[in-house]
Amino acid sequence: MEKTLLRQTPPRKATGSSMFCPECGFRNTEGAGFCARCGASIIAEQADAQTTMSYQPGEDERELGPLADDLPEGATLVIRSGGGRAGETYPLTQDRTTLGRHPAADIFLDDVTVSRNHAVVEREGTHFAIADQDSLNGTYVNRRRIERHVLVEGDEVQVGKYKFTFIVA
Repeated sequence: MEKTLLRQTPPRKATGSSMFCPECGFRNTEGAGFCARCGASIIAEQADAQTTMSYQPGEDERELGPLADDLPEGATLVIRSGGGRAGETYPLTQDRTTLGRHPAADIFLDDVTVSRNHAVVEREGTHFAIADQDSLNGTYVNRRRIERHVLVEGDEVQVGKYKFTFIVA
């Protein structure tokens, strides 16, 4: 009689955090949108689900686009790179200008690297300040992560993969 040794493999451990299906309870990998077992939506059932993709500044280092020649009078944010929108200008005419992925944002940035309510630019007398709104990827000015920063001419503002230049014309 011949003996055969069967090698048992240890059960696979879940890496990172996992998400449980609200329909069948199956443990899915982090970031899954639908259950691998039954196909039910996972994100739609979680009220606090985060759908913003993580992004590290400097990942998309393409050449910055040219500044627009016809800048409006006053303070302006100009997209220099990101999303194929280089050259778009946003005059800061309101006391409060919102930036984010939410369709109601004043500067709508439709990309998963941008949080729904990512940042806000506020007029403070004759100056403008930008403040991060607890975004997942943070807001950067001159490649430094900020909570709040008073903008000066030529500052580079980065929100997700979008890079802006602050200009006062």
